[in-house]
Amino acid sequence: MDKYQVNLAGAQWRKSTKSSTNGQCVEYAQVDGFVAIRDSQNPDREPLIFDANEWECFLDGVAKGEFPVPAV
Repeated sequence: MDKYQVNLAGAQWRKSTKSSTNGQCVEYAQVDGFVAIRDSQNPDREPLIFDANEWECFLDGVAKGEFPVPAV
């Protein structure tokens, strides 16, 4: 299955444990071997969808600090 054909209608969205208490949350769902990520404040916007390899590469990049936190 192509990641662009994933049916998210029955997805069980969960909030990240790192989400802030002020409502700025990231939610994720695992569907058909893919991981979907969305902004909880805008759930109707199309989520990002990762296959297993992309997800592992993303997590590896996060662990290595490749995605610095933007300045506020």
